[in-house]
Amino acid sequence: MKRSMDMLNGSLWDKILSFSLLVAATAILEQFFIATDIVIVGNFANGDKTAAMAGIGTDLSILGMTIFLLLGLALGSNVVIAQSIGRRDKEAVEKAVHTAVLFSLLAGVCVAILGQFIAEPILGLLDIPPEVMPNAISYLKIYLFGMPIILLYNFQAAIFRSVGETQMPLYALLLASIFNIVLDLLFVCVFKLDVTGVAIATVLANAVSALVLLRRLLRRDDWIRLDLKKLRIDRATFAEIIRIGLPAGIQNAVFSLANVVIQGAINSLGTMVIAASSAALILELVAYSIFSSFGQACTTFVGQNYGARQLARCRKILKLCILEDVVLTVLCIIIAYAFGKDLLALINDNPEVVALAYIRVITVFSAYFFSLLYDVMSGYLRGFGVSFLPSLLTITGVCGVRMLWVAFVFPVQHNFQWLMYVYPVSLGVTALLIFGALMWCRPSRRFQ
Repeated sequence: MKRSMDMLNGSLWDKILSFSLLVAATAILEQFFIATDIVIVGNFANGDKTAAMAGIGTDLSILGMTIFLLLGLALGSNVVIAQSIGRRDKEAVEKAVHTAVLFSLLAGVCVAILGQFIAEPILGLLDIPPEVMPNAISYLKIYLFGMPIILLYNFQAAIFRSVGETQMPLYALLLASIFNIVLDLLFVCVFKLDVTGVAIATVLANAVSALVLLRRLLRRDDWIRLDLKKLRIDRATFAEIIRIGLPAGIQNAVFSLANVVIQGAINSLGTMVIAASSAALILELVAYSIFSSFGQACTTFVGQNYGARQLARCRKILKLCILEDVVLTVLCIIIAYAFGKDLLALINDNPEVVALAYIRVITVFSAYFFSLLYDVMSGYLRGFGVSFLPSLLTITGVCGVRMLWVAFVFPVQHNFQWLMYVYPVSLGVTALLIFGALMWCRPSRRFQ
């Protein structure tokens, strides 16, 4: 089999860095879709620009909860394919590829249909200001309608990454991002569609990226080649994907549920705070995409090397991922502290919005050191197929602490700054829990 990146032999530090940066660039471009929507309606909307921004920002936590649940299964397919490659099991790779692609389409259709019925009731639970609600409903329904192609892209990207090929998902998304910007400007500035227009543009642009990867998979001549005639759910393969991916998906969904709770608290502080939080979130997502990419790298590299039973190499992968991640995350923190206000002003030039957004930026970025640690350590465990424990501990540390904070601390200190303190507290607790799990499991010795 031709392998885009040889993860089993040779030096690791350069391959991990290359893999992670390309994954990060892809993730940033994925976030860039919604960031572009927020920036364009924030500057060119024909109605209330702040309300338009707030409407999209309010939807982010709900969209995250939906998408991340299913992307956990994409991670499961990544691990199954990577381990099968390490074992040199071509049949298992082919079964996993076709099972993953078909599942992404079926799951996407189900979410698209269900979303049209539950979008408005869910938003009704979030204490959204009346002037923001119509925008939030419109954006959420249209985005969920496009879920089949959004999930198809992400599952296909996971397939490419399992063999170390990170360039193709990036190229596909870059093309789609350019398409998204053009359509956003067309629908908002020419057709005056505002939030509805940017939502439609985002769905159409995602279709471009999904079709580019689909075409590439159909034309490959190696183990991950897709044959439409072979599309079926292999029960044993799907069960293994579920075993590894479902705990990660539930973790991400509950993680996002906790953020929905925080978003509800933010909404109670008014439209200006909602818009400020939405602006800050754009910078956070960029930084998060960078440091979380090392967790994905750790999962994939460890998955292949565990499949090949190169356990000493697995331990080396963990150390390098943490070291390289720390360097880049510190750089992101320095940039955020030094230039955060200037960057926020590019998103929304309202001085009050910038001042409030900067509060969130400096508080959340200060917690990212904890986040990178638990993300890489969790990725290491999942590379060995240990998925339930890190998911359970993340739900306990992140979600439990955040929900308790909103329930008991926020009512006493009812202001934006104290609400933001929930991030360093919850991420710090989670990092300690995952480190304890790693010391207890010691998978590279346990599975030797």
